[in-house]
Formats: sequence, C-alpha cells, structure tokens
Amino acid sequence: MQSKTISCSSLDELLIHREALSQFHADVIIVYASASFFDDDRLFATLLPFCGNLLGCSTAGEVSGEQVRENSISIILWHFQTDAHAKIYACELAGMQASKEVGITLANQIQSDSLRGVYILAPGVNVNGSALVDGLRQKLPQHVGISGGLAGDGDAFEKTFVMGPNGISNQQVVALALYGDKLDFDYAALGGWRSFGPTRLVTKATENQLYELDYQSALDIYKKYLGEYAEDLPASGLLFPFEVIDSEGRSVGIIRTILGVDERQQSLTLAGEVHEGSYVRLMHASTDDLIDGASHASMQLPVHRSASAAHNKSQDIALITSCVGRKLVMGDRVEEEIEEVAHCLPENVKIAGFYSYGEMSPFNGTLHSQLHNQTLTIMLLRERI
Repeated sequence: MQSKTISCSSLDELLIHREALSQFHADVIIVYASASFFDDDRLFATLLPFCGNLLGCSTAGEVSGEQVRENSISIILWHFQTDAHAKIYACELAGMQASKEVGITLANQIQSDSLRGVYILAPGVNVNGSALVDGLRQKLPQHVGISGGLAGDGDAFEKTFVMGPNGISNQQVVALALYGDKLDFDYAALGGWRSFGPTRLVTKATENQLYELDYQSALDIYKKYLGEYAEDLPASGLLFPFEVIDSEGRSVGIIRTILGVDERQQSLTLAGEVHEGSYVRLMHASTDDLIDGASHASMQLPVHRSASAAHNKSQDIALITSCVGRKLVMGDRVEEEIEEVAHCLPENVKIAGFYSYGEMSPFNGTLHSQLHNQTLTIMLLRERI
C-alpha cells in the first residue's frame, strides 16, 4: 500500500495540490476538516475527480502526522498494491431515534465477501452513536471490526458534516468497506480518565437519555458534583464524563460523555446509551493521565518501531479518533498524545485522524466494537505485499 498525507490551512492552498492528487491515483481519500470548510462547495468539487471513494467529516481538531491543528484540512489517501479494494456505502439519518435502523440498513448494503474492516463517519449531533454501532454489529460478520467516529464542530455541538461520494450532508452516515485477504487490521482504545465519587445505580434511562441515578434527578446529582463548573453546562460536561461499571465495581471499558441537559425533564443527554440497572461513576483527568492513556493504547498494538524490513515495504496507515473532551483538558499539550502514538508505530506509518464527538472501535483485544467517549482509538491498516 502506498499512502500520502496532505495538510492545508485553506481551500486555496488545497488547489495547489491538485497535480499531486492527480498523479497519485488514489483508491481512497479521507478528509478531516473544520466545519467551515464543508460550507464551501469547492472542497467536494476539488477532491471528487481524483477518487470516487471519497469520504470525510467535520472535526473538533485535525490530526496530520504528529500535528494537531484547528481550522485546517487534513487529507490521507492511499492506493492498494494487491487485489485489495474499497467501496463506500451511505445512508441518510432521519434523526436520533433512527440511529440503530440506519446501522442495520448500512450493514445490509455492505457486501460481506472478502470484507475485512469497516470505517464509519457519522454526524456528531442528533445521533445515538451506540445504537448506530449496535445496528451495524447486528448484521455484519463477527470477524469484521468497526472503527471510526462522530463528526465534530469544534466545541459548539451545533452542526456537523459528513462527506461521501454523493456530496456533503449533516445527516448522512458513510461506511468505508475494505476488502481483500492481504489486508490486516489492528485496533486499540484507551482513555486515561480516573473515577471519583460514589457508584450510582441507573434507575431511569431511555436509550441515551439519563433521567435518574439512585432514584434521584440525574441532572441534580451531576450539578452537585460539578459545583461551579455546572454554570458552564453542557460544555463543561466534556470534562466530567461517566464511567460505566459492573455490579462488582469493575470498569467495563465504556465512558459516556454528557452532550446536553434538559432542565425541564431534569435529564442528561449522553453521547451513547446507558441501561437501567447498570452502574456509573463520575470521572476526571489530568493532561498527564490522558497522555499516559494514549501511550498505553499504542502499546496494545502488536506492531512497533522494530518491525521487520520486509514489513516496511508497505506504507501502512493509522487512523486516530480522539475525543474533543481530551483536547479541552490537554490544551496546548494535546499533540503529546499523538506523539506517544507515533513513537510506538513503525516509521513508515502515515498518521491522520480527527478529534470527535464519539469514537468507534473494538477494544479489550476483541473485535467487539463499541461507541466510546473521551477515548483515543487507533485503527492500524496494513497490506501484505
């Protein structure tokens, strides 16, 4: 596999790269850019002639190599050197309640013969990300990993965009299906957040709406623990997510971010589902905690910088999806978590990705995919030549 990354600060700068894009003969192009670029028709019109397998999304920050940028365009493109191939599928999302059905519809469209992995980009608002993943997982083969993320809009949570071969929309879900026996995938996901406070029983919840904890208003309890931070809800919710734990007090590896509050219903809107009868506990983190989490996530991958010379004939790619909440905590040190990932990967790997409103990835060493929040996830794609 041959791969290339491009980073631009404007659409005018992107136009300068047209000749390089034309000569590369890409099989796949993925674009990560701040939301403002998707309001300009030139982004889609400039890139589509160079590859029919074109997809992308708006972000809360763009990753290109070891850099994290804002208000920019990050592009990764590659072409296969074997009979591996890719195909894009898309489906419109009518609203949050349709999330699982859209996942099922997409999965039913995806051809399963020789399918090795699926990469998803979905809206970041008005979506139930965990239901979307459940729908996909219900119909896709169990040996196929699902990765990707929910589009971002800085820290505004107002309007996000997803791009596919048919154009740009704030309601479509796009799936990149990757085929071929020569393709290998590895995944990693880890947070670095720390829990605090008592364990709370979820006593009333519907999908991703949390109403009661220990038979009390979830919003009241949440505000109590946030103290002065409660004045900045829902934005401050990114700094204090929930950890889902089992009845024995052990983490199940799932974090849920607060995306909104409903004062009338005294409820919290989460980025993914929690279920009545489950347990949650508040979390917080320091910059060092999150950077350590990124390092540990990278170490979950079975490859490292001492990879064999034969392996290095292929320019592998690593697609990173990390949460906007992590970026807000780390501030100017946010690039350090990407540097930790890069340090653990072979030097030939091209890195790209984005800061998101939700991360999709297998975890715990299995191909069982989940929606994560406040997590750094890595999809490593390799082609055996």
